[in-house]
Amino acid sequence: MSVDHEVLAERLRVAYRSGPVPPLRDGLRPDDADGAYAVQSINTRYWVAQGRRIIGRKIGLTSESVQRQLGVSQPDFGIVFHDTLIDDGGSLDPKTLLQPRIEAEIALILGKDLAQREPSFSDVLAATEYVLPALEVCDSRISDWKITFADTVADNASSAFVVLGRQPHAASGLDLWSCGMVMEIDGRVVSTGVGAACLGHPFAAAAWLARTLRARDEPLRAGDLLMTGALGPMVALKPGAQVRATVGGLGTVALNVTASK
Repeated sequence: MSVDHEVLAERLRVAYRSGPVPPLRDGLRPDDADGAYAVQSINTRYWVAQGRRIIGRKIGLTSESVQRQLGVSQPDFGIVFHDTLIDDGGSLDPKTLLQPRIEAEIALILGKDLAQREPSFSDVLAATEYVLPALEVCDSRISDWKITFADTVADNASSAFVVLGRQPHAASGLDLWSCGMVMEIDGRVVSTGVGAACLGHPFAAAAWLARTLRARDEPLRAGDLLMTGALGPMVALKPGAQVRATVGGLGTVALNVTASK
């Protein structure tokens, strides 16, 4: 008999402390989006009850290169909590991670609600207060990243930490389609990409999320942070790494991972 969603949710919570768990095949089919989001929602409610504060959403699996890496074929979304934010140039203790990877993204901060019935690209542009370069540290509570779509959705879209650049940029006039991205670790280029790799455009990715959440009666609101998805391949993150990403027109964002002791 398949285990229920509450059991799967608890299994993932325990994995944060005890280490990765096998794929959730005993409770979720690989394509079971409804069940996977139900597990994600159970844990979101649990963490909010524990005092964590939601500040936005992340879109995952927007880049074809990342989809190929993970063997999935559609985007997903997860929750961003305030306690996962790291200052630009700040440090991250590798002991807080299980099997981390990192990617460079474009982040949006909304100045207006996105509550239209069918939010569009233009609606996202009009609602965006400013744009930032960003890094997302992804992690999986599923052993060896052997995830299906359902596994990563249930696991809050394989989220861990977020780093936002310091300098905000007005959305109007930015070229977020052809802008290039270069991510370096210890001065070596490890990932490259462009804005168009993110579902065709970061605003297109945000519009997809806005429509998806509006259909769930969970519209995006003013002040929300939107992590719009990877611009290039994820890269394994090791202790002692110094990460720096540059996005054309937006500048740089950096993260230092402390060395193991």
